[in-house]
Amino acid sequence: QLSEDVERVSENLTEEREGEMEVHEDASSVILPGSELGTTTPSLRFSKTCLKNVFSVILLFIYLLLMAVAVFLVYQTISDFREKLKHPVMSVSYKEVSLYDAPGIAFYPGKARLLSCKHHYYDHIPPLINPGQPGDIECTTQRINYTDPFTNQTMKYALVVQGPRDVKKKELVFLQFHLNGTDQDFSAIDYLLFSSFQDFINSPEKAEFMKDCESSYSSWKFSGGFRTWVKMSLVKTKEEDGSETVEFKQETSVVNYIDQRTKPRGDQLFFVVFEWKDPFIQTVQDIITANPWNMIALLCGIFLALFKAADFAKLSVKWMIKIRKRHLKRSRQAMNHIS
Repeated sequence: QLSEDVERVSENLTEEREGEMEVHEDASSVILPGSELGTTTPSLRFSKTCLKNVFSVILLFIYLLLMAVAVFLVYQTISDFREKLKHPVMSVSYKEVSLYDAPGIAFYPGKARLLSCKHHYYDHIPPLINPGQPGDIECTTQRINYTDPFTNQTMKYALVVQGPRDVKKKELVFLQFHLNGTDQDFSAIDYLLFSSFQDFINSPEKAEFMKDCESSYSSWKFSGGFRTWVKMSLVKTKEEDGSETVEFKQETSVVNYIDQRTKPRGDQLFFVVFEWKDPFIQTVQDIITANPWNMIALLCGIFLALFKAADFAKLSVKWMIKIRKRHLKRSRQAMNHIS
């Protein structure tokens, strides 16, 4: 509005000056009828006005182009945000601990018998004194019978042993089984790992607990006539609903056992060692990388640029219209003066 008032004042001053110039020209036309000043001034004014109009049109097209780019950025930002919501990124973090919650190791020995079970530290396993003979069972064990969760008909017998806990001292559990004979070509013992032995002890329905574990966890095998090392690592996965699931990853290495007993025997010996691989608990969760606040801030900036561009375009159009009216007015004044 201030600029419009200034333009009105300047127009009035211009009209007054033009009136004075007309009077002066009328007075001087008698003396100098062929003056060239009146013929050069309108052409200069017309060239300046034309340049201003061309510059305004170019500027208007530039801002229209910027508005188109801003609209495209808005569409692209919303599309990227929706795409990131559909495809979250998997985040993996590691937490170092000195003590694990002791896992449960469920064995399915069948006809095999547990001979010995001991906890050792610093990876030191002393040599066997009487292999194949009953020894000390220093582990916490539980025996449980339950129905197969997949058939609901056959009964299963499981021997549950408390696993290693102190990862700082490299605690391990060493077990020895004995099978007096088998009618199969290959002899092996199945086992599975679950996250907490204490949860199994505190469970009022241990049979249902074992059925749930067998349905949720994978089972593995270790063979007779070998010493099998099992190195465990714990992986926790956080679901979208906030629940947390636990699973084990394991690395196994097998070493041949040299049976030095004097008499040839038809029985089988099983040796297995369970220990932790490292003191790190791996936590896996899905993270949505799209930040709604960043998107809102970006959209606000884009819309502000759009409104500013539209406002500038509107003012540019008004300015062009005013210049056009002013040019027409001056043309009419020049024609009236000539007439």
